[in-house]
Amino acid sequence: MKFPRNVRLLRNPFAAAPFAAVFFLLVIFLLLGALLPTPGLPLQLPEAAGLPGTDQPSEFLAVDRDGRCFYKNQIVTNLANLSRSLRAAVTNSPAPLTLVINADQRVTYGQLVQITLLARGAGITNALLATLPTDGRKPAARP
Repeated sequence: MKFPRNVRLLRNPFAAAPFAAVFFLLVIFLLLGALLPTPGLPLQLPEAAGLPGTDQPSEFLAVDRDGRCFYKNQIVTNLANLSRSLRAAVTNSPAPLTLVINADQRVTYGQLVQITLLARGAGITNALLATLPTDGRKPAARP
């Protein structure tokens, strides 16, 4: 079978139709993907540079801008349940635990103090606030 040597693509409108169909299908999928909600908890952590981390076993607690606490991917309805969960984590851990608090920028200082006092009552003596690293373009705020 002999193939023609001079094939001319996209010479008529029917040859461009498959390319246009794939393009518009791709646009539809991208638009639908942009409308879907992002999974997870939207937190805006403050930026800071040069803060210490920890090498100890850690428990993580998230606090959103409305003051709701999330521990182990579950919403905490009252602080008594959180205290029991933290006590259970302390008893199951062979080393001292560190509580890392992922708090939104709009969380008040009083709420953070209440959470750290609750952790201290549960047996966690070290609590750290999670921050985002600075991008290096703007200088970090000095205390």
